Amino acid sequence: MKKITIAIDGFSSCGKSTMAKDLAREIGYIYIDSGAMYRAVTLYSIENGIFTGTAIDTETLKQRINDIQISFQLNPATGRPDTYLNGVNVEDKIRSMEVSNKVSPISTLGFVRQEMVKQQQAMGERKGIVMDGRDIGTTVFPDAELKVFVTASAEIRAQRRYDELKAKGQEASYEEILANVKQRDDIDQNREVSPLRKAEDALLLDNSHLTIEEQRDWLREKFQSVVNPD
Repeated sequence: MKKITIAIDGFSSCGKSTMAKDLAREIGYIYIDSGAMYRAVTLYSIENGIFTGTAIDTETLKQRINDIQISFQLNPATGRPDTYLNGVNVEDKIRSMEVSNKVSPISTLGFVRQEMVKQQQAMGERKGIVMDGRDIGTTVFPDAELKVFVTASAEIRAQRRYDELKAKGQEASYEEILANVKQRDDIDQNREVSPLRKAEDALLLDNSHLTIEEQRDWLREKFQSVVNPD
């Protein structure tokens, strides 16, 4: 069976990462969470004094961007890949609200996106990958054989994010998360570099009222229709 590239784009907290991870595990592909890469850059910036409040020292970050290497390693306990920043597992740290509140401004920086796209494209040279993010089907892999664009209402996405954080034992405010979701939507759709938009040839999935199993079945069916068109 031929290997393809699968690009899954969509709004924050709409479950695209769960879909992508589950499909990759099922079909034996490599999963790459592009959003985690921008979160890792954000974490690096927080930990290295590049943020002053909400202000970014862009010149310092530009000087150091080539020193930020992001990779993914399979976690045997979860069966899913964890995010590594310069060789250190940061999977839990990058999911904090502090990172969530600062990732969108980082991801609007052209030189950051350029470096992340370069690393992502290098990861995908051999195909057999599932990658999710904001600009995978439009910028990173415009020739991907299967493109999906996922959406859901802001309220439902905020509730999912709230439930996820509470399940991890982290403090969370639904109102703060909802405001963050709406703010990120605005930034992601209106940034100058690679704004969030549906590729013309992407399949649209509104999963506001779908279970994880229903989403998994839908995506599996679309994958099979591409690799086995007959």
